Order: sequence, then structure tokens, then C-alpha cells
Amino acid sequence: MASKGIKDAVAIVGMGCTRFGERWDSSTDDLLIEAVGECLTSAGVARDDVDAYWLGTLNSGQSGLALSRPLGLDYKPVTRVENYCATGSESFRNACYAVASGAYDRVMAVGVEKLKDSGFSGLLRADPPSDGTAAELSLTAPAAFSLLDPAYTSKYGVDPRAMREAMTHVAWKNHVNGAQNPKAQFRKEVSRETIDGAPRVAGRLGIFDCSGVSDGAAAALVVRAEDAYDYTDRPIFVKALSLASGPMRGGLDPDYDFTSFPEVVHTATDAYAQAGITDPRSELSMAEVHDCFTPTELVLMEDLGFADRGQAWKDALGGDFDAAGRLPVNIDGGLKSFGHPVGASGLRMLYEAWLQLRGEADQRQLADPRLALTHNLGGRPGGCVSFVSVVGNERG
Repeated sequence: MASKGIKDAVAIVGMGCTRFGERWDSSTDDLLIEAVGECLTSAGVARDDVDAYWLGTLNSGQSGLALSRPLGLDYKPVTRVENYCATGSESFRNACYAVASGAYDRVMAVGVEKLKDSGFSGLLRADPPSDGTAAELSLTAPAAFSLLDPAYTSKYGVDPRAMREAMTHVAWKNHVNGAQNPKAQFRKEVSRETIDGAPRVAGRLGIFDCSGVSDGAAAALVVRAEDAYDYTDRPIFVKALSLASGPMRGGLDPDYDFTSFPEVVHTATDAYAQAGITDPRSELSMAEVHDCFTPTELVLMEDLGFADRGQAWKDALGGDFDAAGRLPVNIDGGLKSFGHPVGASGLRMLYEAWLQLRGEADQRQLADPRLALTHNLGGRPGGCVSFVSVVGNERG
């Protein structure tokens, strides 16, 4: 890929994140005000000191007015973006480039989604117009991602019972992590027996193999790296930002086997080149990845270079990605336990990196983390968008 990157050109100096969950007591406006307010307070900045805003939301608002009205912004530029489940990350990417370009000094990225008010148990969406060849779009999200499980076991000769055990471990691990997180949607550990015995949703995916449907918002304030210490003594520096949109040929390509997301491989490769990472397994301190369904996390471990092909299920069962493992993954509970308000999820991942790299994660604090990766994908196996960021607590 041709990305030149903006390594260490910009920094995060403030962040905010609401509690995720069934926020019946809060409107979209309330969530935005809460997340932006926490972000401004953490950076010691007034609302009017922010030069521009990027707002990410899938269905909870249209245009920049969705943010300017509840915040009472007077004629500030507000750009609304959407990129499926990578929407929050897209707002952050644009905010970073806006500062790196020199156009603005202080830019805020905001993400929000109010899913529970739809009355629909899941993502309320309409398929975009197509020529009929993208057959995977006709499937529900659980059905589409359930295809990863049998495809993986078939390709790598994994006993389906062992694969089921690995999927269960992913859910169990993320619930253990989420139980330590006061802002998570689900704050209870769940036994392996309960996970295994849960009603099936699609294929072998049970209820506990699926991420939460929730409301929430998150925000990040971005400034030039050389100005970062004017706002905080512990800024977080952006090392890499990579986005890729796939050609959506998976449903037609006989070579596509549902054991990888090519878009993720491209973004990981690009991000590592930007950040100067040659061995992500040893150089990264933590990762927040898009565990929309348990087999997704297993496949991502291989696409991101955290495990060899056909080995992620073994590494997961061996505890490699647990909180005390060689590379903690989704230490805040992930989409599975923290919840997945689409427009906010990418920024929520960065919020955990912000807390961990600053030593502020309380019970789930890792020992001396230095470099974190966040990953979003939006769409389906065979055709999706993918985003990868790398951030660190040291510049240069």
C-alpha cells in the first residue's frame, strides 16, 4: 500500500466515554454531551477552544447538526462520517489528518449510536442497492459470520469440538475482562458451561458468541504532537492509521474460503509499516479488536499477525490472549462484553488504550504497556472495510 503515514505527528490529549448498555434514560444528545464533556475536562479545554469536529454515527443522526445542536456549537465545522462498524475509527482518522495537515490546532473526534431505541434486537439496517451478486448481504450478521467456524475447521483440520471450545474461551475471556470494567454493558463473568449451552442464533453461534447491542458515545481530542504536553503530562501519540475497503468479491470468488479477511491483512501490513513494527507479537503491549462474534476474534488473531495460520484456536486455549497472556486482547471486554454502539466502538477501543497507556485502568491495568493496537471491521466476510491504528505513550 502507498500510505506514508503521520507517525508521531499528532497526539491524543483528552478522551471521554460513556457507559455502554441499554441507556433508556439517555437520549443521543445526552450521550454526546456526556462523552464530549468528559473529553474536554480530561484535556482542560473549553468547548469553544476546539476548532473542528468529526462525528461518526451510522443511524443516530444526520449531518453535523446532530452534534452542533446538543453541544450548542456556534458555527464550528462539524463533519458527519459513516463507514459501517468502523465509523468511530473513521471520525478519529479524519480528525488526525485534519490536525496533521495544519488546517486546525485542536480537533475532536466523536462517535455515538443509540441502537436500543429502534425496537429491533440487532443492527437496524437496509441493504444498499446492488446488482444481486453480493449474495452475502442477504444474510443476517450472525449468519454471515457463522460461516467462519466450519470453514476454519475444514481448512485446518480442526476438530469441531476443539473449535467450539476455543470460541467459548473467547467469550469467557471477554466476559471476565468486562466484569472488571465499570463502563461495560455486561459486567458479569459467564461460565463456559453457560456459554456452551446457550440457545443457538446461527450455525453454531450461540447468544454468548455475539456482541452486545447497546447505546453509547466516546470522544477524543487530537492536537499536534509538539503541543501535546501543553495539555497533559501523559499524551498518547498516533503511530499509524490504516483503512482499506474491499472489492466485495468474496461471494463470487471461488478462491475465497472464509478463513481470513483480506482487508484486515492489508490494513495490518500497512499500519505496521507506518509504525515501524516488525514483530507485532512482541512489540505490541495490547490489542483491542473487532470481536463482533467469537470466531471473528480467532480469525483476526491470524490476520493481524498475532498467531500463525491455523493456530489461533490453540493459542487462545493456551491463554495467549488472556489478560495475563503474552498479548492481552480486548482487556476492556471487547464488543462482546463492553457492547457495540456502532458509531462509538472504534473510539471506545482507543479509550481503553488511552487508559492503559496512561496507567489509569484500575483493576484491569496491565504492567507497563507502551504500544497498543485497535482494529475495526465493518461489513461481512468476503467484503468489508477494515481499520487499524497503533498508538503509544512515547514519541519518536
